[in-house]
Amino acid sequence: MEFKELVTRRYSCKKYGDSLVADDTIASILEVARHAPTAKNLQEQHVYVIKSEEGLAKVDELTPCRYGAPVVLMVAFNSKNVFTYPGGKRNSGIEDASIVATHLVLAAADAGVDSCWVNNFNPEKAAETFGLPEDEEVLMLLDLGYAAEGAGPLANHASRKPVEETVSYL
Repeated sequence: MEFKELVTRRYSCKKYGDSLVADDTIASILEVARHAPTAKNLQEQHVYVIKSEEGLAKVDELTPCRYGAPVVLMVAFNSKNVFTYPGGKRNSGIEDASIVATHLVLAAADAGVDSCWVNNFNPEKAAETFGLPEDEEVLMLLDLGYAAEGAGPLANHASRKPVEETVSYL
C-alpha cells in the first residue's frame, strides 16, 4: 500500500475482536519504531508491551479506552536523558516519544494491525501502577489488535480542514 493511502485509511479503532496479535508482528512493529528519529539521537523512549491479563486489567483501571484490545503499548521517555532547547524552557522528551509513537501507529497499520492512540488516562498514575523508574514519564497508550466485525472509523474520521486553514507560508 502506498504511504498516502496508508495514512488516509488508518483510523482509531474503538472495538477489537478476539484475534491475538502474533509476537513476531509485535516485534516487527517495535523494530520500525526503534528507527524513529530523536533529538541528538538520544533514544530516550521506552516502550512497554502489555498483554498479560494482569497488565491489561491495570490498563482498564487507568482508562475506559482499551476497547478490548489484546495488546497495549505504553510509550514513555527518560526525562533525564533529553535535549534541552536553547533558553532552557523546553525539552525534546514529549516530541521524541511522540515521533516513536507515530512510527508505532503507522507500522501497525502497515502490518494490518488496528490501533488507537489513547491519552485519556493519568500518566503519573500509569507510571506508578506499572512501577516505572522514577525518571520515566508516560506519554501515551497504544491499543493494538484486529478490529471487530462491523467496527470502523468514527463518522468524522474523514473530516479535515482545508490545507489553507492549517498551513501558512512566511
